[in-house]
Amino acid sequence: MSARRQIGGSRYLYDSFEAAQARIDAQERVFEARKEALEFRMVRLEGAVERLERRLWLALYGVAAGVLLHGALALLAALE
Repeated sequence: MSARRQIGGSRYLYDSFEAAQARIDAQERVFEARKEALEFRMVRLEGAVERLERRLWLALYGVAAGVLLHGALALLAALE
């Protein structure tokens, strides 16, 4: 509106530009909100993947310990 007052002219000359700028501003706000939501979900997914990775390593170590224990018991049984 200030450009219209400084330069002068018909309101019909500037209204379409002001409406377009308002749409652009609204789209930018929507984009920022979507970006924030996406970042929030990505952080949560990364945390879930890290927890899953820890569980998988724990399971792997548990299986390896079981195999080693079974081998040690078989070795002790063979020595007796």
